[in-house]
Amino acid sequence: MSTLNPRGGATVGRLTDLDPIEAGAVMYLRLWGDGTQGRADAASDFEMALGAECGGAAMMTLDHLCSLCAHHGRRPLVRHGLGCSCLGADENCFAQMIAAASEGAREDAMMMASLIVRPDFAPALASLSEELGLALRRMTASIPLPTTGHQPPAAVLH
Repeated sequence: MSTLNPRGGATVGRLTDLDPIEAGAVMYLRLWGDGTQGRADAASDFEMALGAECGGAAMMTLDHLCSLCAHHGRRPLVRHGLGCSCLGADENCFAQMIAAASEGAREDAMMMASLIVRPDFAPALASLSEELGLALRRMTASIPLPTTGHQPPAAVLH
């Protein structure tokens, strides 16, 4: 984790707290930020899961999305290391933006995008988030969501 901005890297949970799409978003953010080998690993994952054409498109979307965050971010996006089981605040915001966009909750995705990048780039980030989220949704379609066996009311979290 970078010490440039500890607030964005503050641990807010664990990766195991996330659903598969959110966890995938964090994993691919970390891989992209890890450099050439991490990006090659991400591209390989996308190609294996989605095929050459769709996998290449998903990797291009990830690259555009992360580049937009890196070049037009309100501040540097802090991420934890690849092997870290912690979930950082910035990573959580990123994951929630991707998940919201993949579910069609564009206003929520836009709000979270405006926390990550300058306001004039938030619409582009939200749009890219939807593309990546839908690719992750296709990749994780067969992964069952964790369940406790009961369904709490939608507005109650704890």
